[in-house]
Amino acid sequence: MTLFALAGDPLFTNDAVVLGILIMVLAGIFYTSHLDHPFWKKFYTYLPALLVAYFVPALLHWPLGLMSGEESNLYFVASRYLLPAALILFCLGIDLKGLINLGPKALIMFFSATLGIVIGGPIALLVSAYVFPGVIEASPDDLWRGLSTIAGSWIGGGANQTAMKEIFEVDDNLFGTMIVVDVVVANIWMGFLLYGANITKRVDKWLKADSSAITELEKKVEDYRASVERIPDTNSLMIMMAVAFGGVAFSHWGADIISPWLGQFKETLDAWRLNSLVSPFFWMVVIATTIGLGLSFTKARKLEGVGASKWGSIFIWVLVATIGMKMNLQEVFNNLGLFAIGIIWMAVHVIILLIVAKLIKAPFFFVAVGSQANVGGAASAPVVASAFNPSLAPVGVLMAVLGYAMGTYGAIICATLMRMAS
Repeated sequence: MTLFALAGDPLFTNDAVVLGILIMVLAGIFYTSHLDHPFWKKFYTYLPALLVAYFVPALLHWPLGLMSGEESNLYFVASRYLLPAALILFCLGIDLKGLINLGPKALIMFFSATLGIVIGGPIALLVSAYVFPGVIEASPDDLWRGLSTIAGSWIGGGANQTAMKEIFEVDDNLFGTMIVVDVVVANIWMGFLLYGANITKRVDKWLKADSSAITELEKKVEDYRASVERIPDTNSLMIMMAVAFGGVAFSHWGADIISPWLGQFKETLDAWRLNSLVSPFFWMVVIATTIGLGLSFTKARKLEGVGASKWGSIFIWVLVATIGMKMNLQEVFNNLGLFAIGIIWMAVHVIILLIVAKLIKAPFFFVAVGSQANVGGAASAPVVASAFNPSLAPVGVLMAVLGYAMGTYGAIICATLMRMAS
């Protein structure tokens, strides 16, 4: 550990400095990953560039102690401003018909991912009670209540997680610990998915999957890009940014109206377990995605020719770096008992996904995005989807929105099963 990490304060707390460091890190990764050099070719074969962009900021957080996700507002800016802009830019060139033609396997894998989390919680609780007795200090009653918040987060998102805290009256200190377990275990799994995106052909071969629909969608989007591609000028770039950030403004404005309006029906929504509908972030993502899909039927679609999806990719890379900066690897060693439950839980989730994928011969892309739409939500599902191909990012978004809708229901079922298991 560095002196700064020991003292508890990061060396750099000015977000302008932190952003500059993150951009330089990303530029270094881009530069080295495109070098025609044997070392870098082998390095990025085993460690995909997007995965490196995720873990380097985590290492800068701990053990190096140069920056901290808790001290910085960059993740908030990236997730609230850059993410909706990226969603709009990605959706501009999407082929909606091709998206629909992906078929039912995407939904099957999504619900399999949800099932894995619902039954993974009680299984992890039972296994840890026998394998690691006495390691966890919390009482059995407090434990299942606390774990219910992780179920809410992994099936839906932050709004569902908070809903579980209120429904099951989780202690504030225990809730804070559960957030750490949630974030670290989910981020470690995201790292595996980003690596898997780099070897997707090998995994698809093992799954005996037919990925022709995905390949066809990618090709149609790539062909369209090639047909409209032109050298961007200042005028076209300014119009593109107006579309992107005008859409961001509209999505925030809409969320600021819809969320408080639905807040007056909070008791009814709570009774129906639709807590996510009062979340501004939920509506921001839904509106931004809707704007992008709507514009894909207009002349705005031609903005793909001046690099709309490339700018969307840059925004996503910055978001990845800020997510990585929030991950504190030290916390793994401070909560080993709870992390054991989290890792077993995630392992059950993964095993069920792979079994179902093998049975229905689903491509690994559906496995990864179905999982991340549950575990990561709208902030990271498009990240994982775009790791396969930037044109596939909207698939991640649409599935993540479904995750929000399912979150509270699935989490309550999971909590009930964990209560019985404890």
